[in-house]
Amino acid sequence: MKCQQCEKPATFHITELTGEKPHELHLCEQCAQSYLTQNPSGGMPIQPSLAGMLHHQLKVADTAKELAKLDEQVCPICGISFFEFRNQGRLGCPHDYTCFGSELDPLIVNIHGDTQHAGKNPKHHQQSSQDQTRLIQLHNDMKTAVEKEDYERASQIRDEIRKIEEGQS
Repeated sequence: MKCQQCEKPATFHITELTGEKPHELHLCEQCAQSYLTQNPSGGMPIQPSLAGMLHHQLKVADTAKELAKLDEQVCPICGISFFEFRNQGRLGCPHDYTCFGSELDPLIVNIHGDTQHAGKNPKHHQQSSQDQTRLIQLHNDMKTAVEKEDYERASQIRDEIRKIEEGQS
């Protein structure tokens, strides 16, 4: 079914019950949004509850678009996408907290009550998150160098990885 005001497919089907007979409208998303935000009498909207519900539907559609755009966001260090994180529930590297920070902070506050760690740190794993991030990036770089058969660069990266792992960085 096409929109009654343009040629796009109608995705919103509105039934107005203000007169003696119900009045049906079949509109695309843009026309429905402009229809619902118009105020022909200059006063209160004709059907505030109906308009509110459809306005809420439009907001949900906008949220879905934003989520789809967010799902495409990828960490430049480990290559994990936000979609993969949402499906697996695991991040790929410490840099992901920076890369997806604005989305993760409310989630972390909701789960732990704060964004700062207040407990003990494991003694056997003293590497900083910067070192861990650097190691992940170096491992990816070494893998790329080996794929390109640039073995000299791969050996340099291997030596740099050893220095970081031995704490000489």
